[in-house]
Amino acid sequence: MTEHELTDAERARYEWQLWTPEFGEEGQRKLKAASVLISRVGGVGGTVAYYLAAAGVGKITLAHAGNVKPSDLNRQLLMTTDWLGKPRVESASQRLHELNPHIEVTAVPENMNESNAAQIIKNVDIVVDAAPLFDERFAMNRAAVKYRKPLVEAAMFDMDAQLTTIIPGQTPCLQCLYPEIPPQWKREFPVIGAVSGTVAAMAAVEVIKQLTGIGQLMTNRMLRIDLRKMSFRELPISKNPQCSVCSEV
Repeated sequence: MTEHELTDAERARYEWQLWTPEFGEEGQRKLKAASVLISRVGGVGGTVAYYLAAAGVGKITLAHAGNVKPSDLNRQLLMTTDWLGKPRVESASQRLHELNPHIEVTAVPENMNESNAAQIIKNVDIVVDAAPLFDERFAMNRAAVKYRKPLVEAAMFDMDAQLTTIIPGQTPCLQCLYPEIPPQWKREFPVIGAVSGTVAAMAAVEVIKQLTGIGQLMTNRMLRIDLRKMSFRELPISKNPQCSVCSEV
């Protein structure tokens, strides 16, 4: 058996997933062979990680600094009350291993920044950006463009959310969409956990599609979600030819 062949236990675990048209065992093997970085394992990133672990992505790297706080528990599904005061990524890693012992989880107890982004991103297949701060997001975007790594952008605020997939050289990058940090953006903001989970589930689907080649990606488009009205809008987005990050890619 080669490294990424499926075992009988894995076939049993993923049986219903294998029934998906155009997916099958070949799609499952692609997931098993894949590596994904998820930046922040909060309400969005933690839910993405949970779904990707359940789906059988072979290697998942989690990056998030700090310890679990009471205010995390309304939305961060990989955190538990008995883990208050302990490192978030350790809680997340433990929960993912409990869910799926067939995968490999690497816990990085740091937030993404200019010093660590390139080193981590160059070794993975795809990046999920679920970070709340634009300096982190910009650092990941630059590294993803540099190493030509797809980047799934998922964000939420209050009862709104948005999603797009960035493919360096083919789509606008994050810096095209936000040349500067939005002055109104705040670190702390209203969150209903189910809103985080809604966009997170969609982001996990984008990752699975990108890794397996099934379906149509949310590229050159931004999905805007208003869960107060349960409305979904798809907006076209385009590259900035003067972008400081991706104009030459």
